[in-house]
Parts: sequence; C-alpha cells; structure tokens
Amino acid sequence: MAPRDFEIQRRTDLSVSRVTKAVFPPTTNHHNTLFGGTALAWMDEVSFITATRFCRLPLVTVSTDRIDFNHPIPAGSIVELVGTVVKVGNTSLKVLVEVFVESMSCDGREKAIEGVFSFVAIDDDKRPVPVLPGFARAD
Repeated sequence: MAPRDFEIQRRTDLSVSRVTKAVFPPTTNHHNTLFGGTALAWMDEVSFITATRFCRLPLVTVSTDRIDFNHPIPAGSIVELVGTVVKVGNTSLKVLVEVFVESMSCDGREKAIEGVFSFVAIDDDKRPVPVLPGFARAD
C-alpha cells in the first residue's frame, strides 16, 4: 500500500463519527415525524465533524450529493448518525452520513436516511489547500 493510501485509511478509521439523538416534539413536522430540515442540519454537522477529524484543517461544505429519505422517523425515536469519509481528493473529501432509527421500546434499527457531503479544505484567505499536506496525490 502506498504511503498516501495508508494515511488515508488510518485517518478514515480514526475519523468515523457517531452522534445519537432523541426525536422530541420540537424537531418534528405536522406528520409527527422528524422534520427533514432538522435531519439535514444534523447530517451536515456530523459530516463536518467527520471531515474535520480526518484532516484537522478549516473546511467548508461545498455540496451535497443525493440525500435519500428512505424511512420516516417518528417522534419518540432514537436516531444514530454515522459519518464516514468515503473519498479523498487533493483539496476535497466526501463524507457519507447514514441515519439509523430505532424505537425506544423495541430492539432493532433500520437505515432511514443517507447522503454524501463534499468539503474543501481552505487556508486563511479562503483558498483551497491539500487535505493531506506532505502526501503527494497519485493521479
């Protein structure tokens, strides 16, 4: 394995982020399920934490790929958001966030939402910088 690939794998393993939340009434919509905007904000936060843990540099969110809402998340549920780096470029990286839902009273869980967030590392002048300084990118 090339040194850059080894470093990417090492940092990916260390940067996996998990956040658990309860779905209470202030976060629900008129269907008594988790409001989509709240879910997206939680996902953006987890993806940002994951990306920051990966490179420890200032980052900005530049885009999201498709966000799939596969299953409604009822009020009174527990959700776990899991962020994982899935692609590393020169100045950018992508983070997959999966949102799992589980009942407070029953065992088991299922994936309810997933999406990919793209970030760019920036310097003090807001210009892109390498996410892995010191490791030449093999193109």
